[in-house]
Amino acid sequence: MRYYLDTNVLIFVLMQDDENISDDVQQILVDYANRFYVSTIVVQELIHAYKAGNIRDAFHKSTKDLFESIKTLDIEIVPVNRKHLLNYAALEIVHGHKDPNDHVIIAQAISDKIPMISSDRQFKKYIDQGLELVFNRR
Repeated sequence: MRYYLDTNVLIFVLMQDDENISDDVQQILVDYANRFYVSTIVVQELIHAYKAGNIRDAFHKSTKDLFESIKTLDIEIVPVNRKHLLNYAALEIVHGHKDPNDHVIIAQAISDKIPMISSDRQFKKYIDQGLELVFNRR
C-alpha cells in the first residue's frame, strides 16, 4: 500500500523517535510491501524546522544529511502539481485550521488518493472531504 507522511511523522521517522510513533503506525512503517511519499511542502517544512534549530540529532549534521536519510529510507518526494493545486483551491478550509501548508498537503493526498499518516488532530476534520487518514496517536 502507498502512504503519504506528514511532516511530524517524517521527523519522528528520521530521528528514529519510536516513542512518538504509535504501534499501528509502526506496523505500517516496518511493512516492506508499503511505499512512502512526502510532499515537497513537507520537505520544505522539514528544512525550515532544521534551520530554525527545532530538530537536531546525532545522525543529521546538515540538511544534506536529511535528504540522504529520505533517500536511504526510499521515501519518494512528490512535487506539488496542477491537479493538487486545483484540489487545494476546492478544499473547504475547516474553521480554526489556518496552516496553508497543511491545506496543500491534505489536498495532495486527496488528489492522489493516498492515505496520509499524521499526528495532527486537525487532519481528522478533512476526512469528509476525501482524506484517508491514519492517525498517529502519540
